[in-house]
Amino acid sequence: MTEENKTQVGGIDSNQLNSYFDRIERIEEEMKEMRADVREIYAEAKGNGFDPKVMRQVMRLRKMNPADRAETEFLLESYKAALGMD
Repeated sequence: MTEENKTQVGGIDSNQLNSYFDRIERIEEEMKEMRADVREIYAEAKGNGFDPKVMRQVMRLRKMNPADRAETEFLLESYKAALGMD
């Protein structure tokens, strides 16, 4: 068997495909560790009197561009008013 035959399965380069999966798995593991770090930060904030649930809401708003954030806040206020929550 030649080297080409060893890595080709049904026309697929198995070494290259395996490399992609290895990289994805490594990054997913790093992301898992980072999510644990974020949870620790929220726990620390909670221990200092901050509300993690509200902090998460603010984080979502901070990620939005100003126009989208303004629209979301307007709709939220409109919906609350329509439901008599003001």
